[in-house]
Amino acid sequence: MKFWRTLLAAAVLAFASAASASAARTDLVIGIPLEPPHLDPTAGAAAAIREVTYANVFEGLTRIGPNGEVLPDLAESWTISDDGKVYTFKLHTGVKFHDGTDFSAEDAKFSLERARAENSINAQKQLFAAIDKVEVVDPATVKVTLAHPQGSFLYNMGWGDAVMVSPKSADTNKEKPIGTGPFKFDSWAKGSSITLVKSDHYWGAPVFLEKVEFRVVPDAAAAVPALLSGDIQAFPFFDPDSVAQIKDDPRFKVVVGATEGETILSINNKKPPFDKLQVRQAISYALDRKAIIDGASAGLGLPIGSHMSPANKYYVDLTGRYPHDVAKAKELLKEAGLENGFKATLKLPPTSYARLGGEIIASQLRDVGINLEIIPVEWAQWLDQVFTKKDYDLTIVSHTEPNDIDIYARKDYYFNYDNPAFNKVIADLELTPDEAKRKELYAQAQTILADDAVVGFLYELPKVGVWDAKLQGLWENAPIPANDLTKVKWSD
Repeated sequence: MKFWRTLLAAAVLAFASAASASAARTDLVIGIPLEPPHLDPTAGAAAAIREVTYANVFEGLTRIGPNGEVLPDLAESWTISDDGKVYTFKLHTGVKFHDGTDFSAEDAKFSLERARAENSINAQKQLFAAIDKVEVVDPATVKVTLAHPQGSFLYNMGWGDAVMVSPKSADTNKEKPIGTGPFKFDSWAKGSSITLVKSDHYWGAPVFLEKVEFRVVPDAAAAVPALLSGDIQAFPFFDPDSVAQIKDDPRFKVVVGATEGETILSINNKKPPFDKLQVRQAISYALDRKAIIDGASAGLGLPIGSHMSPANKYYVDLTGRYPHDVAKAKELLKEAGLENGFKATLKLPPTSYARLGGEIIASQLRDVGINLEIIPVEWAQWLDQVFTKKDYDLTIVSHTEPNDIDIYARKDYYFNYDNPAFNKVIADLELTPDEAKRKELYAQAQTILADDAVVGFLYELPKVGVWDAKLQGLWENAPIPANDLTKVKWSD
């Protein structure tokens, strides 16, 4: 009997070991290049906030899918009035915030009114500008009345800046975010990592992962060793220059997708001599996009001639407007009275595309007589000095928000650009639901920006993702800055 008991115990142990070995992993470590300044997407412009929280911790009435489509989220459905001004959202019931508080139409009303309030610190406050009033019909129904029809309203409600928050936790979401998503905030080791864990009371389809750590890896050179060692299993936004070291390793997938990240040489349009059209046009002619793309994005970026992604349905190809022409650039500087050139500063945030691209652009502008002093800054400095105080001459940044060509019409935006003709096109877009007319207006907007050489349009930031070959469900494209983990799982 003892023999059979021993044999049975061994068999049970072997079965358990086999079952354990075949069970799919439920943990994931994701590498991110930038640490968020905080974790409240309704109170900051940094894309890094949404790369952690979007669809994971926080949810909106609608959401943006992996190909840029508008999908239902906390609103299971909606109806639109015949005049296009009234949206009635039917909300999912049984939804709770991570602190156990019920989500209802009152919270939707609070979130929208908070975002559009006069004292709102929402970085995309214009998303809510068309809202006239928000009314609670019943606990599961909220009605939003617009001052005028807005063709992009449902899309706008899917931005990370439009997520739903609770009155009880809204003021503390920066450090301890509380949303309705499938993952809840667990911990934040400042300078190192942010950890989310699966919410046991999520209202929607259950997620596969139990725990996700977003590990901060600011040094691109450290990403490859972290992957090879298995310490980190995915870099959804990988340094293009490092792809060659990993692309032939069968343990990993390398996926190159599209983004909405217009990478530009931003220009302070009101600061002499950049207030002269000839100077801005000279800069555009001096730029050799191919050399910049080869050097700053390993040749993977797509050239742009205005502020629109080639992946966008409204895109117009204006890359031929300013071909690389050193002689033309010098001629324009001479017309501007600057035949001897001038000096300027180039403030560069810490991303590799900015630091690498900055060196190349400085060399190209030097060829036409513009001598740049390169000033490296950290993101906090960039947001303060460049974005907020407009204390800069030139800078390089990738604007990753979707369909954000309207930023050039915003008062006091850091470009310091003001063109009434462009502003009118954007205002007309706001009022136009007709798709054919919207396409025409978007074309006009892109053309005006190119003609005015408002900034140096460089290239569309590629989304280069590298992750474990057994990992499934990560986004290939990035229509918005996000690492949506709702369908991510390990294969058996």
